[in-house]
Amino acid sequence: MCSRSFTRSLGFALIPLAICCIVANILLYFPNGEVEHAKEDQLSKYVWFYMGIAGGGLVMFLPVVVFVNLDKCANCCANDSCAMCGSVLAALIGLAGSGYCFVISALALTEGPKCEVSGLWEYPFMNGTGEYLIKRNTWSRCHPISIVEWHVTLFSILLALSGLESIICAIQLVNGLVAAVCRPYKQRYSLNA
Repeated sequence: MCSRSFTRSLGFALIPLAICCIVANILLYFPNGEVEHAKEDQLSKYVWFYMGIAGGGLVMFLPVVVFVNLDKCANCCANDSCAMCGSVLAALIGLAGSGYCFVISALALTEGPKCEVSGLWEYPFMNGTGEYLIKRNTWSRCHPISIVEWHVTLFSILLALSGLESIICAIQLVNGLVAAVCRPYKQRYSLNA
């Protein structure tokens, strides 16, 4: 019973993280609140991977539904171990979605934003090392002025949120495996005693 209530609380913890991932990804389409960048293909290619909308957002709602409704599932299943195995599968799907968001966000931060340099839209920080992140004085060569901050802030938020989602799903993976494997033995030994 205790592991089911813990799983339920993990499910509720995933809801705001998933919503924030979706919002952060949507904001990436409108640097500085301007629409024309998306229309004129002036966005980073990683924005179009939908890592926050799909991976960190919509995919996470499957584990949320399973984790929150685990009590109902345990009541209709033959035993509690079946329900916990279902939560393990949902946690694996959640890990895949949040992992996708994490990897794409890290790649986007490493490559840097697409911005205007000397009249051309390009990736001026595309050396693959992400050095621009610690050399803020290089950001001034990008136009519009705050596009680098927009890119770094939102992809960093996605990186952090997907990292938290991964931790929560990993905790449930371990919790579900322990509960599914250990509970039948505990019940068997308590019946024999």
